[in-house]
Amino acid sequence: MLLIRNGRVLDPYTNINAQMDILIGDDGVIRELGPQLDEPAGCAVYDAAGLTVSPGFVDGHVHFRDPGQTQKEDVLTGAAAAAAGGYATVICMANTLPTCDTPEIIRYVTDKAKDCPVEVLQAGAVTKGLKGQELTDFAALQAAGAPCLTDDGINLTNAGLCRAAMEQAAERDILLSFHEEEPSLVPSPGVNFGSAAAQQFGVPGARASAETAMIARDIALALDTGARVLFQHVSSAQSAALIRAGKKLGARIYAEVTPHHISLTEDDVLAHGTYARMNPPLRREADREALIDALADGTIDMIATDHAPHTAEEKAREFAKAPSGITGLETAFSVCNTYLVQTGRLTPMQLVDRMSKAPAEIYGLTGRAVAAGNYARLVLLDWDSRMVYKTYRSKAVNTPYTGMQLTGAPRAIVTGARVTVR
Repeated sequence: MLLIRNGRVLDPYTNINAQMDILIGDDGVIRELGPQLDEPAGCAVYDAAGLTVSPGFVDGHVHFRDPGQTQKEDVLTGAAAAAAGGYATVICMANTLPTCDTPEIIRYVTDKAKDCPVEVLQAGAVTKGLKGQELTDFAALQAAGAPCLTDDGINLTNAGLCRAAMEQAAERDILLSFHEEEPSLVPSPGVNFGSAAAQQFGVPGARASAETAMIARDIALALDTGARVLFQHVSSAQSAALIRAGKKLGARIYAEVTPHHISLTEDDVLAHGTYARMNPPLRREADREALIDALADGTIDMIATDHAPHTAEEKAREFAKAPSGITGLETAFSVCNTYLVQTGRLTPMQLVDRMSKAPAEIYGLTGRAVAAGNYARLVLLDWDSRMVYKTYRSKAVNTPYTGMQLTGAPRAIVTGARVTVR
């Protein structure tokens, strides 16, 4: 058994914001919550004084590069990074090698992660080989445990095929998760079109309209088909406005934003180079502000890291030839607390909602409240201490946040009666 003492429960499911103890049984199920609970004989005790206890975070968008590119990351190191970041559950994208377009690869990932303190789920691909030509077997992938289908990293440019995917997904109530980017509007990826950084690195950049054009199309298709569609890593003010309008029209759409898009802008690419090269790229300050507003009012539903590990050798290439993406699992809470809560844009309860409750509900993950009868998947959070990241559990270190002064950090996660300390 495990008794968590002296913590403040902060739970967006129940709206509890009060100091209380939590007793967890040997089976990992929460038995009781309340002030100053009696300590059973032989019970392990964790003193959470000064910390909040909340539902563990859920990240709907990570890359663990397994199978196929385990020199960058693998399921075990990715799960360790997730645990350090306060995550209870992560969902891996389908752009593995080979592509995760069969039940066998889904089971390979989930079986490999079965003893990890973090629940690792594997998304299936929308199209075979991510080629955008032939749809996968949606029913088989769903039956194997895929929480969503996605060709992440590749836009479904064929509108007819995209509509067919939505029709099939709507029939089975499968969530589709879309990387929205019209390729013809991206002269070069990784940096905002026409920015000072683009000029500095000698590349044209990627237009924001590449994202908004596809979001507009897919809102129309979602309205036609009734499909549930998630727009990944939204990066521009116009995209947020379109999503707000689409929701008002009745589309069953959702959106995620990354910690880097709410904390950094195109100007930071000048300072960090390839460690701030990402797809979609960092946009203008006005876009960053609009994304925060959309996250606060619920237009953007949740925060997802798009954790994208690369080797140091790959990121050391010249800007035009380096891969896009940064790591984010370990720094996410600190970044979001610093730029959202400490600035007064979100309350602590709102941030926990956007990082835990909202994504769990969108992905159909149940029993996540800090409540008696639920299996314990908890995160213990320090909101006020200074945090400077220098080392990581991930294999990769391609992040612009190394050495940056941030505020707050996860201190531990609880999975069942098991405590994993950062």
